Amino acid sequence: MKEAYVNYTIENGIGKIEFFHPRSNSLPGTILQELAETITKAGKDDNVKVIRLSSGGEKAFCAGASFDELSEINEFSIGKKFFMGFANVINAMRKAPKFIVTAVQGKVVGGGVGLVAASDYAIATNGSDMKLSELALGIGPFVVGPAVERKVGLAAFSHMSIDYDWYSADWSKSCGFYTKLFPSFEKLHSEVDTLCEKFANGSLDAMSELKKVIWEGTENWDELLEKRAEISGRLVLSDFTKNYIKEFKSKK
Repeated sequence: MKEAYVNYTIENGIGKIEFFHPRSNSLPGTILQELAETITKAGKDDNVKVIRLSSGGEKAFCAGASFDELSEINEFSIGKKFFMGFANVINAMRKAPKFIVTAVQGKVVGGGVGLVAASDYAIATNGSDMKLSELALGIGPFVVGPAVERKVGLAAFSHMSIDYDWYSADWSKSCGFYTKLFPSFEKLHSEVDTLCEKFANGSLDAMSELKKVIWEGTENWDELLEKRAEISGRLVLSDFTKNYIKEFKSKK
């Protein structure tokens, strides 16, 4: 089984960031921290004009929070720290002065929906269905909520949060998560490469100013997402959540 990783390379002005975890690209705290740090690094790198975000493999884009790590949380401070991992990634994406273009090659769950929502431009395959599963766990999509609501509006966010079922890639595109859908992994990445090359040849100053405009009104997110992480950090300690995760893992 492959080891988890976050890879960062630069090619012709494109900062390529790829994360991977053998459990359907789920996100433990170590990967979340490295991902946030790498996005921040790419944002500050003078050799980078656009950031290309993707996950490894050709199946799920991201299965959300690591259940192995969630099951080990036994006190509030640890729970808050874990969910701050998602907050830090979203804030790093928000603050990066460069467009973040995300390639979504498969299904997206929980925190992964937050990554897509925090992207400036996301392109996906036809099978990239989405689900905000947090309410089923008893924790709710509190940390990713602001990013999702900003991207697709309160109505769509409410639908996904309350009815935590799968939503198709077509529905997700119609709401604004995705800009385009493609029938294959190869066509997806070809389109993302073409788009990143175009941005890499553009004016960084103009793109940075446009990103400021696009993200206007989110200046309080450092404090907001920390408060949301505290809610999830408290709820993850409940018997409901502990039992749900135990039952889920027993079926694996």
